[in-house]
Amino acid sequence: MDDIVKQAIAKWPNVPHCYGWLGLDARGNWYLRDDRTQAAGPFVEARGSLLAHAKLIDFIQRNYEHDEAGQWFFQNGPQRVYVELEAAPLVWRIAEGDFAVTAHTGVAAEPTACLMDESGKLYLVADAGLGLVHTQDVGVAAEVIEQGRWQPEDVLAADLPTRFGHVMSPAAMHSSRK
Repeated sequence: MDDIVKQAIAKWPNVPHCYGWLGLDARGNWYLRDDRTQAAGPFVEARGSLLAHAKLIDFIQRNYEHDEAGQWFFQNGPQRVYVELEAAPLVWRIAEGDFAVTAHTGVAAEPTACLMDESGKLYLVADAGLGLVHTQDVGVAAEVIEQGRWQPEDVLAADLPTRFGHVMSPAAMHSSRK
């Protein structure tokens, strides 16, 4: 987490959390979801505006974490902005040649498990958490599987949040508590 963010948390410890305003799609893209977009439906139906500002995206990704309840958030100064997930909390990129795995946030990872859901989506499990393999890297992942380095386990996509302890929609969870 950035030092400036830690300083803001210390200075303003009681800033309310923000729900529904930020989404992460299955390709690692961030979306800003204003009131109108949120009123149009959940993230999978109404994404919002694609963020394209490189420095803002880098800031979000450096300060992207999860809480003890499995809700992923971006720590924006003293405020937690909880993230709506399309597929998983992380999106993995796989390098050709050495097959190095990196999260959409830029953090390197060493996969401990490989999973395939009922629709053929490929996921990797690492210390950082569960992530979906980026669609552009599925061919590279197939090479790793063909070499026998990863053995996909069949899973149901609906079971992944419970199994790996992440929340797909913190906004829905928050509104159900009211």
